[in-house]
Amino acid sequence: MTLRAATPDDLDAIMAIEHRSFPTDAWSSQAMALELASPHGRYLVDEHDGAIIGYGGVRALQGSSDADIQTIAFDAEHRGAGRGRALLRSLLDAAAERGAREVFLEVRADNPGAEGLYLSEGFEEIGRRPRYYQPDDVDAIVMRLVLQHPRSAHRDEPAEDAAKEASA
Repeated sequence: MTLRAATPDDLDAIMAIEHRSFPTDAWSSQAMALELASPHGRYLVDEHDGAIIGYGGVRALQGSSDADIQTIAFDAEHRGAGRGRALLRSLLDAAAERGAREVFLEVRADNPGAEGLYLSEGFEEIGRRPRYYQPDDVDAIVMRLVLQHPRSAHRDEPAEDAAKEASA
């Protein structure tokens, strides 16, 4: 597993995964390019055998008490192997490094795998946005995690190793 900072050169690979993962409500290339260029966030990609197989991003303004997981997506054949968990933990570390004490996210109500991941990492449901995801009329589950500092004290070693790779 190789996590590294996303660059503008990764946009095409990220957008291919975005469209495969979210065929009815994918972000536009322009929106993703703005996210990758923003100084207020951190985007990571996961590479396997030289190919990008997943990505994720967090919006965390320096010194703000809260942050938002913007997106996490993996190609289908790489889901369920712990890669999303390692990526999420690295994004949470980035939020904590910028001063966040809480992290928020929305997850589609028809995505129990992602919801289960977030619950297992300590997120809790704090609300719902009915019919948020269009055109599918799918609810968004709004979740929050109160960060524990230091985060690394509550993690297992493989995720710590992935976080070190991501920050290198």
